[in-house]
Amino acid sequence: MIITLEHYFLWFLFYSFVGWVYESILVSCQQHRLVNRGFLNGPLCPIYGTGATLAIAVLGNVHNPVIIFLVSMVGATILEYSTSWVMEQLFHARWWDYSNFRFNLQGRVCLLGALVFGLGGVGVVLGSQPYVEWATDMIPLPMLHTLVTVLAALVIVDLAVTVAGMLGFEQVLDSVAQAVQDVAARAGGTWQCGADAVSDKMRELSQDTLERLRWVISGVVNAQQKRMLKSFPKFQMPGRQDIIDSLRELMGPRK
Repeated sequence: MIITLEHYFLWFLFYSFVGWVYESILVSCQQHRLVNRGFLNGPLCPIYGTGATLAIAVLGNVHNPVIIFLVSMVGATILEYSTSWVMEQLFHARWWDYSNFRFNLQGRVCLLGALVFGLGGVGVVLGSQPYVEWATDMIPLPMLHTLVTVLAALVIVDLAVTVAGMLGFEQVLDSVAQAVQDVAARAGGTWQCGADAVSDKMRELSQDTLERLRWVISGVVNAQQKRMLKSFPKFQMPGRQDIIDSLRELMGPRK
């Protein structure tokens, strides 16, 4: 039983890594820059690992690709919707938004994503998993126990650091807005939040004032929060979106 759970944990990590690679390549191409995609700092997208291991557990003995596709499509859609809702309740923010896609549900899931996950389920269950199982079965038991213990500890620490870094982000954004207004006032003007407004305003400010604004931001926003804003272009926080847009503009490459 313990060995089975350890194997599942390794499978979870493997598919979380594959999901991270897929997401990072996709978003990096869209943003034209390298993006460390994923909620955690490490190279993992846990939602992919969770979906894959659930598919293996439920559909491991199913060989009909149509059934695997349909169950994977529905299951992954439920998982993605639930994850979006839970994260919004915990952090009062949304990490992704499919509102611009056709046939979406509250921007949390969309038909295209469901189809991709359905195909992914078929690829995992009938394609990669037999080889992944063979590889994990080859690991000697003492090494397996040690490997799982070390990796589990790293994931737990990463999760704790990530969650701690994102707690209180709403208050941080309010502090940023006030600090930026203060710097702008000392420079003899006012600051209107929002990406377009910031772009116009940055053209009017001296380089010294802009550097002061960036310095203020670096002292208020921690590294975890900065990474999250860069990794998730669709990151949203109702009531504070203008501040987030301003942050992204000010944190962007210097012109």
